[in-house]
Amino acid sequence: MKTELRVRLGERSFGVERPWGDLSQARGKITDVTIDAEGRVYVLLRSDVAVDAPGPCVVVLNRDGDWIASWGEGLCVDAHKIAAGPDGVIAIVDRDAHRILFCDRDGVVRSQIGQMHQPGAPFNHPSDIAFAPDGGFYVADGYGHALVHRFDRAGRHLSNWGSVGTAPGAFLTPHGICVLSDGRVIVADRENSRVQAFTATGDLLAVWDGFLRPQDVVADAADRIHVCDSIPTLSLLASDGDLLGRCRPVLNGAHGMWLAPNGDILLAETSPNRLTRLFPV
Repeated sequence: MKTELRVRLGERSFGVERPWGDLSQARGKITDVTIDAEGRVYVLLRSDVAVDAPGPCVVVLNRDGDWIASWGEGLCVDAHKIAAGPDGVIAIVDRDAHRILFCDRDGVVRSQIGQMHQPGAPFNHPSDIAFAPDGGFYVADGYGHALVHRFDRAGRHLSNWGSVGTAPGAFLTPHGICVLSDGRVIVADRENSRVQAFTATGDLLAVWDGFLRPQDVVADAADRIHVCDSIPTLSLLASDGDLLGRCRPVLNGAHGMWLAPNGDILLAETSPNRLTRLFPV
């Protein structure tokens, strides 16, 4: 008999559906998920290119979880995070190739920043990307560097900030990143087990703890911040960092997540390898 699971996050209750989505044709580890403006779900798959046969790195589902398409065979060396941006762009963080790929909805690469196998130009194993309300974007450069890079809408590099360490404003693997409606930048500082808030230009505003190796941060339209960590918990924060609620919707932690317009929360798990959907009840 199937057991219905429910969790509570702040004032909202959610049903838990796992696994969710038709990923029967997926090959590789489910490492992240995003949703475009039309409701299509893009699931990012990571493979070990040294031992695995190349396969599509993206599976596209409709809003009900039905398979639509897959693309990106052999595209990525190390697909790590994915984000839907303005004008239909789908950005993929190809971590160990030190680059960000900007694709259209069909997987055609329109541009990229960083050159394959050229660490430090400008990325050194980047981890995540987030788009700002003005169309600019930020990249968490988290494994070789300990930086956040700021770009304008045209992809011009404006600035960066950060350093390796445990002091406020420093990072030990900035792993997840999001931008609030007022331009504040929120970073999951994973190995420091904290979340940090910055101005749009990198001035430190706040340090929030109470997490264990936070993997990702995403914000909703009301600037409520969702944090998934390795306890595993999903935490909900107000825009000022106040804790509004916590729950345990996954078994071992989610590596990535995204929020759907209808209130669903999608969580990308690598162990076990699946998507989990939280739906309002």
